[in-house]
Amino acid sequence: MTNVSRPSEQAAFVRDRLPSGGLFKDQAWRISPEPFPLDARLLNDLESLGRVLLQFYRSLNRLHRLSEQGKQPPWIAQLLNQGKPESLLEWQRDPAFKNEVPRVIRPDILLTEDGFSITELDSVPGGIGLTAWLNETYADLATQGAGWNLVGGRDQMVSGFSGIFGSASRVHIVVSEESDAYRPEMQWLAGRMSPKPVFVQAAEFTDWSPGDAIYRFFELFDLANISGAQAAVQAARSGEISLTPPMKPSLEEKISSALLWNRNLRDFWRQELGDGFFNRLLKHVPYSWVMDPTPLPPHAAVPELGITDWLQLETFSQRERDLILKVSGYSEQAWGARGVHLGSDLSQADWSAVVREAIREFPQRPSLLQRYHKPRTIPTAYWDFSREQLVQMPAKLRLCPYYFVIGDGDQARARLGGVLATACPADKKIIHGMRDAILMPCCIGPKPHSTV
Repeated sequence: MTNVSRPSEQAAFVRDRLPSGGLFKDQAWRISPEPFPLDARLLNDLESLGRVLLQFYRSLNRLHRLSEQGKQPPWIAQLLNQGKPESLLEWQRDPAFKNEVPRVIRPDILLTEDGFSITELDSVPGGIGLTAWLNETYADLATQGAGWNLVGGRDQMVSGFSGIFGSASRVHIVVSEESDAYRPEMQWLAGRMSPKPVFVQAAEFTDWSPGDAIYRFFELFDLANISGAQAAVQAARSGEISLTPPMKPSLEEKISSALLWNRNLRDFWRQELGDGFFNRLLKHVPYSWVMDPTPLPPHAAVPELGITDWLQLETFSQRERDLILKVSGYSEQAWGARGVHLGSDLSQADWSAVVREAIREFPQRPSLLQRYHKPRTIPTAYWDFSREQLVQMPAKLRLCPYYFVIGDGDQARARLGGVLATACPADKKIIHGMRDAILMPCCIGPKPHSTV
């Protein structure tokens, strides 16, 4: 067995195993010779977090349904439903999908000075195939003398994703044109899921058979361009096929974090989540507000901010603008780094513009305001192939654990398949998978070698 121990050899090992067509269209990243190490405490937190997030989704699903039935305040459903077409809301209300929640759960977690923040949840996440490939590749590298122990091992991303489909005869991953950049990673993933036949399909796909499963890899705002969607919902309603994630826009709104913090709903969350899960979420989910421009009484103020009108945000100083403003959902601006604004990184004029846009667009496209907890700077490194040297890069880090919900009803369990680490240069304000980011799988710490 060849011993691959030098950073140059390790990075080349990873690069040379990239699929010929890549994993994303027209996208690349910096390659680390090693995975990112997680200490035992953080790993324990991540391993147990899946249960908490699954229960949160179940509770949010129940909250929306009870609100529509008049058993919880009606403003909740009104808020989550606004801007959505009635046809989509009818699918959401269908009794056949009553208890359906996403079977892939991926939080975005930022490592901060005092721990970590869960900034949002994604139930239609990219990166499943990428993280599976990273785990497989770095696990194979470990057998060449590297010696690290990957979170999820070599295959748990693939087996976890396969497991969400249960006993389905075949699986069809329907990828929209809007999500086409992710098609290569899904094609790679499909090829790893034998013996189950898995196919990557286009938006017009309807050629399924009874007992098949469909994985919806498209956003609900894009439904007008998914010609096979209505037939898929009808087939799922009749039990002919299974469909996940469910067509439930209420579960894909970022304003769910503001509902978590709403004191009027505290008794509901405690009852549904239990004190332990509820307090754990409050510890890690930043304080959040729905930017609803409905006038307040003159003697009232927005909690924590002390303002009586959202336009008063415009006068905040740069320090006071340590706030993230982002589109909540059901919009092409609501995924990736689109529609995300860090107030302290904007000029007063630009901040004023995004505040006014959020207020103006509220009836059709609600926005979320969230406390910004500054990420801590972490030492990372990547191999520069052009200069043939290891480059140290102080970075801000985002962790994306992938949880796969396997089983049905009360027997369903959220299993951790792997963790994707995205390291961006420390001077970048918004962390995402940019060209100058390092993408790594995670291993069980401590740091594997002194080279990184």
